[in-house]
Amino acid sequence: MSGVRSVVIGLTGGIGTGKTRVSDLLRELGAAIVCSDEIVRQLQAPGGEVLERIRETFGDEYVLASGELDRARLGELVFNDPAERQRLNAVVHPAVGRETSRQLEAHRKAEVPVIVLDIPLLFEVRRPGTAAAHPTDFVVTVYAPAETQLERVLARDDLEPAEARARIDSQIPIEEKRELADVVIDNSGAWDATEKQVRELYALWVSRARSAPPG
Repeated sequence: MSGVRSVVIGLTGGIGTGKTRVSDLLRELGAAIVCSDEIVRQLQAPGGEVLERIRETFGDEYVLASGELDRARLGELVFNDPAERQRLNAVVHPAVGRETSRQLEAHRKAEVPVIVLDIPLLFEVRRPGTAAAHPTDFVVTVYAPAETQLERVLARDDLEPAEARARIDSQIPIEEKRELADVVIDNSGAWDATEKQVRELYALWVSRARSAPPG
């Protein structure tokens, strides 16, 4: 595949918009996915550098007897307190940024045509030292209206309505993310329509990668 210049896509959305399903489809089509949530889970696993930093920052009560992170307890804290959420971000984001850089460069060296940086909080944390700060050719928002987000979160997760709203409200409103994006994938309706959009975009990105000068 000599001569391919990877096209780097920043993929984001909001809770309940269907970003993960879009990311999974892109992976099936052949894109390399660098998923910040997956990286976070790896770094927060027992023995991981981020888990130890969380213990130091928030206390032993946020680590279970098994040595695993108490995600439910930490989530309850940070989704209801912006200051605590900032403390957590300061622990997590630099480590995620470093691992994102490593994976991104590996895929570029392999000349993968399309690399997707799957970053839920791309707009919220796009500053130096974070995964979201990496340069992208296009930023893509997976969109669904706020009322649809709430319906999907309540159907998917074991949350009270107030808890679901708090998680949605912890992110930039989806209408704003829609305006900030270079490309919008509308996932407010049937999945067949969304899949068609994704397949067409992927074909365009592959064509761009193969026609662009390497570098």
